[in-house]
Amino acid sequence: MWRNREPLLSIISKTLPKTTAAVTGTLACTAFAPVSAAGPALDLTWENIFVEPNGVQSAVLSPDGTRVAVTGSDGRRQGIFLVPVAGGEAEFWLEGSSPAWFADGKRISLTRDGDIWVGTLDSDSVVRITDDDLDERAARPSPDMRWIAFYSGRSGYQDIWLVPADASAEPRQLTRQSMAEDDARYAPSWSPDSKQIAYFSNRNDYWEDDIWTVDVASGEARQISTSFMARSTPVWSPDGQRVAVMGTPKSGFWYHDLVDLFLLSPGANDETRLEMQVFATERGDPGWSPDGTELFFPYHERGEIELWRAPAAGGVATRVTNMGGSFRSYDSSPGGGFVFVRSNATRGFDVDYVATSGGLERRLTHFATDWNGLVEPQEISYRSWDGLYIQGFLFLPPGFDAAKQYPSLVMVHGGGTNSHYKGLSLVEQRLANIGYVVLAVNYRGGSGFGRVFQDLGVNDWGNGQALDAASAADFIRGQSWSTGKVGIYGYSYGGITSMAAISRVPDAFDAAVPMGGIYDFGDAYENADRIGKVFIKTGHGGSPQERPDIYAISNSLSRVDNIETPLLIMHGELDVRAPFRQYQLAVEILEKEGKTFESKSYRGEPHGFRDPQNRVDMYRRLENWFDKYLN
Repeated sequence: MWRNREPLLSIISKTLPKTTAAVTGTLACTAFAPVSAAGPALDLTWENIFVEPNGVQSAVLSPDGTRVAVTGSDGRRQGIFLVPVAGGEAEFWLEGSSPAWFADGKRISLTRDGDIWVGTLDSDSVVRITDDDLDERAARPSPDMRWIAFYSGRSGYQDIWLVPADASAEPRQLTRQSMAEDDARYAPSWSPDSKQIAYFSNRNDYWEDDIWTVDVASGEARQISTSFMARSTPVWSPDGQRVAVMGTPKSGFWYHDLVDLFLLSPGANDETRLEMQVFATERGDPGWSPDGTELFFPYHERGEIELWRAPAAGGVATRVTNMGGSFRSYDSSPGGGFVFVRSNATRGFDVDYVATSGGLERRLTHFATDWNGLVEPQEISYRSWDGLYIQGFLFLPPGFDAAKQYPSLVMVHGGGTNSHYKGLSLVEQRLANIGYVVLAVNYRGGSGFGRVFQDLGVNDWGNGQALDAASAADFIRGQSWSTGKVGIYGYSYGGITSMAAISRVPDAFDAAVPMGGIYDFGDAYENADRIGKVFIKTGHGGSPQERPDIYAISNSLSRVDNIETPLLIMHGELDVRAPFRQYQLAVEILEKEGKTFESKSYRGEPHGFRDPQNRVDMYRRLENWFDKYLN
């Protein structure tokens, strides 16, 4: 199937809560008109930003390419909508999330209340397939429509289970110890004949992410990749002879957002890197053309993500879309066309459609909240400490007057090897609305500027990146509109970089707010979850015992005595990606060194906060901290 359903998360990213229930109803629209969001434009308050923003979470095309199953909220209802590609009436269909089409286009599997259900199109008929208290995710119907494969941690691992699509029998376990229980990524991938499933596994080695196949009838599993770290769901070619997957060679750094495409031949034990002049980006899985001669994939350049195409035999890759902005996932179908869950600098996530032949995108939904006071950020470059020019995005207050002076903030993005994208950045827009000039920087080591630029972060975590942030503060102070007061903030790897900057360049910032970060990678290596451990080990070229000199470079807690910047540090108490112990160690050392700081931890919160009110509280505190020290 020419299909890419499952968006990927960055290595250090927020965990999204399950979709809540919604009421059913019908949303009418005129021919060729998009679905309209209900309600007036909202002000940029923390409550509005975090508590109940509207928008699209996922979109999947029907096999014939005529309808899209959209998960999201239009302001009145939340759940799965059916949107005609050609226009006409769009309908709220059912409560639930994670829709996946059956091959005949007449049914959809979905998740509701943690269980798998199957709904029949053009009706409100829905059948519960599983009924238990266990976690179930990434459900995928087989091409012959007899089975639904899904992931569950019920075995103590992330394993694939099978259940009859008519709920005539209990689920049976298909794989054994395929992934660590805390590593819930990707989806099962059916072969076209429904006899095999390709899947992602670390069964052979805890530190390695490989691709395996399992025979549906016998349960016999076989490893089919060995040379690379897999970075997407594997996708079968239409003839079932090859599997396409994203990955990075095991011999190098564990990159993100700039990865290679690999082709596997399960019957011949062959794995080949696709030769082309660009990389791929994990914002959707590889997609095959219906005849198996082409591959489609996302690619990130300078903050924008577009869809590209390359011959399956390798060769010149060319760009399919020119939409601008960023998309979190895309999907295609044998019936033709592409749909994207896309955002840009002044628009939240909605669905856009592009024909297989190319041309202009066409917006299919208007679910995303409209906001008052949005200002298009200005893309700039500034000269950094070693002469490199670093990309940045300036968020200016409404009515900005260069003859006046403004306090400023440097925002450092999460992910480390990811980037700040040209999507809707509501935190930065809010801070600009209350009078700050905000500069979001794409420091070295991030994607979108080629592999050489990304390699600058290898074996130098938290060092050159922190100096890039400090150089941004120097740039700001050189502008006529600057008051000379500059703060820095970031979450996850942004928290890492914030703490790294103030501990390496003490006079660069007047206030700082590191959130959800790691400040001693050697210590975090011992108690992070599996993804965190792999991220740390591959990022430093080995364990702390093997590479103590490299871990010394990234260690900010050993430099706390240098800090002169007042800082507010915040963290979730259930965080295991950036372990909560990092916060506790930092607070202990900050107190011991007599630094000016405040701290706040949030009970029950993992790396990605689940309670919107805690997000509101966190950013209110951030705003108050900067108001205290910069205004």
